[in-house]
Amino acid sequence: MTPPLDNTPFTPLAPGKFADAAVTLKGERRASVAFGGLSTLWVNTGTLCNITCANCYIESSPRNDALVYISTAEMLAFLDEAAERREPLEEVGFTGGEPFMNRDLVPMLEAVLARGLRALVLTNAMKPMRQCEAGLVRLREYYGDRLTLRVSLDHFDAALHDQERGAGSFAIAIEGLAWLARHGFKVHVAGRADFGDAATREGFRALFAAHGIGIDPMDPVALMLFPEMDARVDVPEITEACWGILGKSPDSLMCASSRMVVKRRGAARPAVLACTLLAYDQRFELGATLADAARPVALNHQHCAKFCVLGGAACSR
Repeated sequence: MTPPLDNTPFTPLAPGKFADAAVTLKGERRASVAFGGLSTLWVNTGTLCNITCANCYIESSPRNDALVYISTAEMLAFLDEAAERREPLEEVGFTGGEPFMNRDLVPMLEAVLARGLRALVLTNAMKPMRQCEAGLVRLREYYGDRLTLRVSLDHFDAALHDQERGAGSFAIAIEGLAWLARHGFKVHVAGRADFGDAATREGFRALFAAHGIGIDPMDPVALMLFPEMDARVDVPEITEACWGILGKSPDSLMCASSRMVVKRRGAARPAVLACTLLAYDQRFELGATLADAARPVALNHQHCAKFCVLGGAACSR
């Protein structure tokens, strides 16, 4: 990974931090999050992507297939299990990689929406998405706003966005975002918080207005600004005492109500992970079924601290 775009000084992670699931380096009881029922199921469609981003937390690229394409049948098995377990499932989110690289994405979306669930797709709105225009329009016409597409725009400034995602990527993404807006899709945008919240939201307001994109930049869901993730950087460990100190509830974290399904290259079947951010850390692989994964999660990773607890971020609503 490259350093954050805001040029924050790099402080390496202290040795021994986040190593023990029960206690911190200082010997304090580590915070954990109990599972309260599945409201959001994330499906990683595969790590292959049409571009290579400088700070991609999951290292997606045109060559990285560490997580292979998951199929509609494999996804449906988890929806069936959720129904059998009477989980309070409301939404299925699709992430990657670039989800539209997976040819099963549109059929998977249709299967989700046909069950009365909401569907959310995280996309860069580039060529793979545009190749699925006809299928997307059909889904929007039939299911309306139960389908949301969240487009990644790291910054409202083309040069800063392209610094992360490659020369010319901003213009292509804006074309895709504008196409979605013109065709009446429910669209959100994901940017990066390290540039400053107020100035960033004002910059996006001008960008959306210039392209006729009806997104309210002051809505923290419609425009999500995510903190930088770099597992090499030192961050505080989260203890049980932090809940009271920070005024936060463990129920507000993603892992209280969501899980992610992945299929590793060479694996016979998919696995269930604690969250979307920790695809490669075996400590957060919880089993092969939703039943296996219905257990507490210890917050013994840097992303748990910076992204979820201290950053207050969540991949879903």
